[in-house]
Amino acid sequence: MSAPELALPDDVDALKAMVIAMAQKAALLEERNLHLELVNKSADERIARLTAVVKMLERARFGSRSERLRTGALSEEQYALVFDEIETGVAAIEAQMEKSAGGSKAKRAPRPRKGFAAHLERVEVVIEPETPAGCEALEKILIGEDVSERLDVTPAKFRVIVTRRPKYAYKGWDGVIQAAAPARIVESGIPTEALLAQIAVSKYADGLPLYRQEAIYARDQVEIDRSQMAQWMGKVGFELE
Repeated sequence: MSAPELALPDDVDALKAMVIAMAQKAALLEERNLHLELVNKSADERIARLTAVVKMLERARFGSRSERLRTGALSEEQYALVFDEIETGVAAIEAQMEKSAGGSKAKRAPRPRKGFAAHLERVEVVIEPETPAGCEALEKILIGEDVSERLDVTPAKFRVIVTRRPKYAYKGWDGVIQAAAPARIVESGIPTEALLAQIAVSKYADGLPLYRQEAIYARDQVEIDRSQMAQWMGKVGFELE
């Protein structure tokens, strides 16, 4: 296969600039490949640990008497706790691979969400955009806004954070302005950082498994599946590392 023909400039300075740009691009690709190798190595190590946990469970439950663990059969609570750890580890690997891909991963279609219970407190946060230069004396007109709801928690009390980002246009000025959306640990997710901290502290510091937290939150008409919480904990673990 013949090499593709390149339109090379006749100007020496332009040719030098092209060579420098190509060298910089190659260096960036090499750096990215090195980063991906480190990410893959870390993911492989985590997968190996999870595989060892699965094999341990298989020996404890299905192995012959001589191969079973000396501690005896695991209880249902211990099985649930181990599966929580496996789901959390898988979610951490997915978060690490997704972040290393630089956002190039195709976004899946948004899943329909259940509305939050009406009795939950709503706390509205309005993020106003900065006034562009030259628009200080112009009248600002509200033409719309983006509204998102995220589930937040205070001790023994849930609430919903409603974030509004108004969109404005100025008379006599072409363009629409809107404040940037704040960064989140779980992008496009419903939990706030306070809720993630609550779940993590309850799970790792207080020894409260996710399936028990699921039942506790359900008493307040807040339905959070434990598999969803396991994915959140995976992302939290990745960010902490």
